[in-house]
Amino acid sequence: MRTLHRAFAAAVAALTVFGFCAAAPSRADEPYRVSSTSRIKDLANIEGVRQNQLIGYGLVVGLNGTGDTLTNIPFTRQSLQAMLERLGVNIRGQTIRTGNVAAVMVTANLPAFGTQGSRIDVTVSALGDAKSLQGGTLLVTPLLGADGNVYAVGQGSVAISGFQAEGEAAKIVRGVPTVGRISNGAIIEREIEFALNRLNQVRLALRNPDFTTAKRIAAAINDFIGASTAEPLDQSTVQVNVPKIYAGNVVSLLTEIEQLQIEPDLSARIVIDERSGVIVMGRDVRVSTVAVAQGNLTVTISETPQVSQPGPFANRGAQTVRVPRSRVGVQEDGRRLALVREGVSLQQLVDGLNALGIGPRDMIAILQAIKAAGAIQAEIEVM
Repeated sequence: MRTLHRAFAAAVAALTVFGFCAAAPSRADEPYRVSSTSRIKDLANIEGVRQNQLIGYGLVVGLNGTGDTLTNIPFTRQSLQAMLERLGVNIRGQTIRTGNVAAVMVTANLPAFGTQGSRIDVTVSALGDAKSLQGGTLLVTPLLGADGNVYAVGQGSVAISGFQAEGEAAKIVRGVPTVGRISNGAIIEREIEFALNRLNQVRLALRNPDFTTAKRIAAAINDFIGASTAEPLDQSTVQVNVPKIYAGNVVSLLTEIEQLQIEPDLSARIVIDERSGVIVMGRDVRVSTVAVAQGNLTVTISETPQVSQPGPFANRGAQTVRVPRSRVGVQEDGRRLALVREGVSLQQLVDGLNALGIGPRDMIAILQAIKAAGAIQAEIEVM
């Protein structure tokens, strides 16, 4: 019995080792792929939780002679007259020569759930021919939304990062002195009502639309809640039905959902910026078997002029002349042929193209030629 027991144990151990070896995949032929997960918070936005853009027109005063030229900029003169009239000063028909005022456009972003009395940053941009906004102060400026209502009021000292200095014969400009920023320069006067906790459904908008990523987000949410509450509507939207335990407390549900980890999936794409020569390739780019040749033709022209002098017994009219000597050489580099195997990974494709010794400009032309030949399984986007 003891011998049979030992033989049985040895057989079980052998089968276990054999099964493990048979189930272990061979990694020699697998492409190098690292699994990277991201939070749902970093992959999608919550529909309705958004910023709103505000815009306004105002005046910046206190400039040291670097403001608008009132004779050339009529709207600055009219705005200055209207402002002074509201303050009880009548200057109709008078000549104004001040250079300390500039008309500006004021822009800001109203954050989601911004409450009355809270402050936001504003950006001030010159509208006329002002040279600099340094040292200026923005007067009270209403900031309007797309619906025409006033949502904030801006005022404060303008801070700029650029400067301008000039003399009679030279001028130096660093940065943009006609654009400034006022930190906490506007006060919110009107709130945008959005009852998030009263929603029965919440929709997540993917920042990079993809069907696989949307399905994985819905699966992760359903696994966390334990019920089928999330479903992908399309490649960019995932709808989540609020469970009963989170009714009236959608913020807690979103807090839990945002921290879930999934692996996003994107289509194979190559982004090319021809102006700067930048090439960005996704990890899933694959290439079929194709031969790539890129040759350089070098033409060299060298000039070695010589001087021809008359002999000792030459005629009296003989003169020393300059005789041109030109040498033209043509060299063609034929060592730029490479074979790209089928199904190569991104790393192998980059190594193969770098082995040709070519620059980014030539690499862009090669990628476009491979795409035209139908040998690259990726979308090429030219910026």
